[in-house]
Amino acid sequence: MIKLALTDLDDTLIAFGTPSATRRSRDAIHALLAEGLHFGPVTGRLPVDMDWMFDGDEACYATGAFCNGQIVRVDGETVRAVTLDVAALERLESVLDSFDSDAYLALYHPWTAGETAYVTRRAERLLANPPETYKRSIEKIVPRVTDFPDAPEPGGTPGYVKANVQCACSRERMVELRDLLRKEVSEFDIVFPSAVAPVLDIMPAGWNKGDGVRVLTEALGLAPAEYVAFGDSENDLAMIEAVENSVAVANASETVARAARWHIGPCAEGAVDDALVEIAAAWREGRLPSFMSERGVA
Repeated sequence: MIKLALTDLDDTLIAFGTPSATRRSRDAIHALLAEGLHFGPVTGRLPVDMDWMFDGDEACYATGAFCNGQIVRVDGETVRAVTLDVAALERLESVLDSFDSDAYLALYHPWTAGETAYVTRRAERLLANPPETYKRSIEKIVPRVTDFPDAPEPGGTPGYVKANVQCACSRERMVELRDLLRKEVSEFDIVFPSAVAPVLDIMPAGWNKGDGVRVLTEALGLAPAEYVAFGDSENDLAMIEAVENSVAVANASETVARAARWHIGPCAEGAVDDALVEIAAAWREGRLPSFMSERGVA
């Protein structure tokens, strides 16, 4: 019996270009919660982003693993926070400044909405060709990582948590950059969070969404057969490989699709919404969800 449903957000629960979770998605989540089950996003995004991504519906994100598993929360309480090495961030920024395409380190405050900074000594170049994500709203550019204050949760340990690389170059150049950063800054794992977004995620080497899921499920006291996880992209792969009941949406990368045990329809058609509703119905009826079947795609 499934007691917990975990899902990536971008391109898994929320279609690319859609500003937030749909009402249909939120209703599906509440169908789970009404049965006494748990739901949680497992996302590269920050806890503070969940408010706008779920239209202020806090029940949808009280539990989850955020920043690619670096911040784990259960029923509104943080149970684990893993930070990024400052010296390694500074070295990564130097590699970016020497790269001959437009790509920039971005740092984020995990608990304050909208507090973001680009870190670069190439400010004029950044402003001349800004990445699409923040093209119209670059508010802060600093030359050094430490010029952006570290950002603990109130009462927590100081440290940088959320960082990524924002790109204004081709996908091919992004692949080259990903491989270069993996070679030059071994303290981090560098991955694509999306098949389309011009972003590279930065994670501590050896810590990923799979680790965040492990911490979360241990805190809830769940056995491997009692939870399910949905994903689509490279930054979901560790989670997909770590979870017994892993599920790929139809638009998932080939690598994630091959690694997943179960398969459902595409994100754009609300396949995860349908799966969540089915999990709730299966719980009521004392059975496994229908998509957990060797017969194929639900």
